[in-house]
Amino acid sequence: MSESVPSTRPAPPRAYRWLVLVFISLAMFGNYYVYDCIGPLAPLLSRNGFSDSSIGLLQAIYSFPNIVMVLIGGFIIDRIGTKKSTLLFGAICFIGAVVTAWPEQPVLAPLGLAVNGLLSVAGSIFGATSVPPVVAVMAAGRLLFGLGAESLIVAVTTAIARWFKGKELSFAFGINLTISRLGSLGAQVSPSWAGSAYTTWQGPLVLSVGFGAFCIIGAVLYWLLESNASRRYALGDAGKTDKVVFRDLLGFGRSYWFIVLLCVTFYSGIFPFQTFAQKYFIDTRQTSAELASWLVGMLTVFAMIGTPSFGALVDRIGKRASLMFLGAALLIPVYAIIGYTNISLYLPMAMMGIAFSLIPAVMWPSVAYVVEERRLGTAYGLMTMIQNIGLFGFNLLVGVLNDQAKAGPANPSGYHAGMVWAFSGLGFAALLFAFLLRRSETGPRAHGLETIKA
Repeated sequence: MSESVPSTRPAPPRAYRWLVLVFISLAMFGNYYVYDCIGPLAPLLSRNGFSDSSIGLLQAIYSFPNIVMVLIGGFIIDRIGTKKSTLLFGAICFIGAVVTAWPEQPVLAPLGLAVNGLLSVAGSIFGATSVPPVVAVMAAGRLLFGLGAESLIVAVTTAIARWFKGKELSFAFGINLTISRLGSLGAQVSPSWAGSAYTTWQGPLVLSVGFGAFCIIGAVLYWLLESNASRRYALGDAGKTDKVVFRDLLGFGRSYWFIVLLCVTFYSGIFPFQTFAQKYFIDTRQTSAELASWLVGMLTVFAMIGTPSFGALVDRIGKRASLMFLGAALLIPVYAIIGYTNISLYLPMAMMGIAFSLIPAVMWPSVAYVVEERRLGTAYGLMTMIQNIGLFGFNLLVGVLNDQAKAGPANPSGYHAGMVWAFSGLGFAALLFAFLLRRSETGPRAHGLETIKA
């Protein structure tokens, strides 16, 4: 990169590197908070006349630009460097949060028209239809936020690789992810600690703007630290970003594609479920908003504790494909338990939390075992693309299914099609792909997922 300096300079002090990590992770903290602010807001939006289709759109449209951005985000970061790209994408995230929070400004009306035009194109594929102007502008804000958010993640990942490559890289990524998920947890349980903001549907969105400011604050602090360090210390090169090289696509084997299919079915069964979960629990189990928020927040708590723990375990025992099969199997009964029994919600959410900790801890590193190193950027980029297609489609689909069945407190069974059958179907699909992966990795063409240990 153009920011590299002669190696005669000393390396940055260890404390300086960790200060950089904390500040750049603040940008991710704000990013994760804004992403997860829609789920706890869904019950209030519903009471104010928003359909489930509209709520699903607000979450789905985040993923739409990332189907494309993963192709070009890495190029932008390589072109302008991590300092500028982190600030650029952080600013886009913040602007997206602002547009979402104040959708009734007349100057933003053209954005709503553009979104409804997009929906008219997507309607034949995903069942989307035009939405009221306020919802359309909010969706434009979420789209703008999504445009910056995933690229911000790549920029931060690249920066961490630059500062920690050859040192405490895995631990640094773990700390970054923990700080990021604190943002998710803060948003998910916000009805408990920020109940006064939930008197109007706009209040929580305004609150998210405040947290979204950390996307810029963290980027600016990182800029200052790296600018100072570039004059005083020798900095490493950034890692390669996730870019898709189309000529490499035909070179991936069966195990890679089974991992990709497991990824899209598994995550499509988790994140779109979170979009509607709090509203679902309130309407069908009569939980309070505070309890519903903590039930969803359990997933993040489990992930913060369980993901690094399962990662350490798999390094010791191997059995990666078997553990992914176990995680997929845990997910299948969750939706039926919630929809058709009176068993405490803590049990199915704990089961989902274990699966949400286990599969990602094993799945993402497993790609490095089944794909050549020179193709990893393409492999991860393609995997992220397909994942976002699934998140986009299933957030829209479940919202439409809920509306068609008139799901709500007066008709709790209306949730069965979207929140039970659709997600259970994804669970069975994930289990199938995990089974096929394990069969592939216990056969003659195995890549070592079951046998390699640290």
